[in-house]
Amino acid sequence: MPETGHQNHNHHQPGGVGVRGHNGASHGSGQSTQNHHAPSHPDDDHAVHTAGQHAGHSTAMFKNRFWLTLALSVPVVYFSPMVGHLLGYMPPMFPGSVWIPPVLGTVIFLYGGQPFLKGGVQELRNRQPGMMLLIAMAITVAFAASWVTSLGIGGFDLDFWWELALLVAIMLLGHWIEMRALGSAQGALDALAALLPDEADRITDAGTETVPVSELREGDIVLVRSGARMPADGTVVDGQAEFDESMITGESKTVPRSVGDAVVAGTVATDNSVRVQVTAVGENTALAGIQRLVAEAQASSSKAQALADRAAAFLFYFAAGAGVITFIAWTLMGSIPEAVTRTVTVLVIACPHALGLAIPLVIAISTEQAARAGVLIKNRMALERMRTVDVVLFDKTGTLTTGEPDLKDLAVAPGIEPDSLLALAAAVESDSEHPVARAIVRAARQRDLALPAASGFSSLTGRGVRATVDGRTVHVGGPALLRELGVAVPVSLAVSTREWMDRGAAVLHVIDDGGRVLGAVSLEDAVRTESRQAVASLQNRGVRVAMITGDALQVAQAVAADLHIDEVFAEVLPADKDKKVAELQARGLKVAMVGDGVNDSPALARAEVGIAIGAGTDVALESAGVVLAGNDPRAVLSMVDLSRASYRKMWQNLVWAAGYNVLAVPVAAGVLAFAGVVLSPAAGAVLMSASTIVVALNAQLLRRMKLNPTEER
Repeated sequence: MPETGHQNHNHHQPGGVGVRGHNGASHGSGQSTQNHHAPSHPDDDHAVHTAGQHAGHSTAMFKNRFWLTLALSVPVVYFSPMVGHLLGYMPPMFPGSVWIPPVLGTVIFLYGGQPFLKGGVQELRNRQPGMMLLIAMAITVAFAASWVTSLGIGGFDLDFWWELALLVAIMLLGHWIEMRALGSAQGALDALAALLPDEADRITDAGTETVPVSELREGDIVLVRSGARMPADGTVVDGQAEFDESMITGESKTVPRSVGDAVVAGTVATDNSVRVQVTAVGENTALAGIQRLVAEAQASSSKAQALADRAAAFLFYFAAGAGVITFIAWTLMGSIPEAVTRTVTVLVIACPHALGLAIPLVIAISTEQAARAGVLIKNRMALERMRTVDVVLFDKTGTLTTGEPDLKDLAVAPGIEPDSLLALAAAVESDSEHPVARAIVRAARQRDLALPAASGFSSLTGRGVRATVDGRTVHVGGPALLRELGVAVPVSLAVSTREWMDRGAAVLHVIDDGGRVLGAVSLEDAVRTESRQAVASLQNRGVRVAMITGDALQVAQAVAADLHIDEVFAEVLPADKDKKVAELQARGLKVAMVGDGVNDSPALARAEVGIAIGAGTDVALESAGVVLAGNDPRAVLSMVDLSRASYRKMWQNLVWAAGYNVLAVPVAAGVLAFAGVVLSPAAGAVLMSASTIVVALNAQLLRRMKLNPTEER
């Protein structure tokens, strides 16, 4: 990874956390923004293209057909003699009233049932019977039987018009819910894209000009005013501001962004104006990358969905076989009308719509819920596998740590106050933009220290910095500066500084113009506060936590001890990280790898679940199955919890849906007729509808899960 910092401020000696004064190698958190291929967009009517039975269908199509079918179903049901008998009322009679159910039912069959009829024909042509064919078979049988009854042919009492109407309406509703769930994450991101400004203030030699966002090019400097949204991805080159990034990361707290920090299109500068150099526009922005990931997640296939398809195929053969056996058996018993009635009932209630919703609706809602929490599921298999993971392997820098130095410890010579030393060091460093300097100044401000005025700032390349404070020259630097000035570290400080160095910290000394070492400070790659919670929560869920890094062993061990991590791989080259994943897998462990999406591609690809920190990178698109839009490691908990909850819902729905069909079909066939138990066509239709509703409502319970990674767990 590239070292964090600015190349024009290289006055600090490399080492430690990218600072002067220590020889331990360490890396800051860098992210490269690469150009991506243009995404495939939905059709103008926001069609969501998915595999299998929904190919070519759209949310709007199912919605429109559902509402019209529902409106037509009301009079069909109301004028049904069977419904009137069940509910104890007499449908009104007037000339032509008896034809209301047949006429409107025919419209419902031809219009509302069209998607299922076409899908069934396609499955027949492909010789792959499944859910659409079963649905088509059920409504076709109900339609034909009802017309036979309405025309008085054969004396059959198979008035299925109301069942047909409700059957089609419920199926359309279920598919509309599923399609809406599948498309909601994309819709949310489309809405976010719509919030991007239409124009941007571009800074030129002649001043500021307002131009359409489409005219921005990489390298342009834009002015982002307080309260305005970023028109493109970029890097702050002047000023500092608090940015609201909640629409990208799910984190409601604003984050500070100053010179050198990356900012993302769509985020909002909340308090100050900043100047930003554009680094990516249009399809190359992180936001466009997120949209592509969601589209891929919606289109990706799933082992669980394949299981549902196989179950539907089995149910088709089961229902068809049961229908044939039922007809033959009742015919041999000498009751042709009863044979037809039983066979029609079997074929009508065998409709697998509940089975069709059992898994895809769970996955759709899970994908949507994850997206709302800033977890973007690129491959649905990743969501399914996450529940089986034994160990989560975190890349250290930029994932468990911030990738930036932070003041850790401070030691002073006799007679020197710690706050005075820190204020003096911060005064000397105040004119520098190096990450080390910013860390020291930030620590002083956090303690509300008043900084004395400094002048004559000078950077000593690779050694440290120098400035005049209160009339005396003060140096701040590492071992190279000590050697250059011929200064020895006092014994009173040496014990502390040696301990700091042993654990991999960068050590800086504060030296006055008399050559006296006033004190020393240590800086380390700051551990994210969220990391402690993430590690502890994963372990509480029975998941081991390991860490991998290219840092020196003592640096890695210090972070691991702080976070109570189970296992550490240190001094690992980027090219060898996948070998460590393979090593864990060789022990029989299933691994989820969490990396920063820059140089962890092989490891992300080898792991059972690859999770990339930071959206929009090339490696996230190619190697990871999951992308965390933010950099909060607690989002991994969302993946674990959602995966486990989704798996439970899938099996609950499968058991209910398939179990209903397996039990109801034989009863409808009349296997319990000898005991006086006969399932009427009306009761079968009601039970079928109830099964569908139960499955849909059970899946909707996933929406109650709290997946915001910033919430206390």
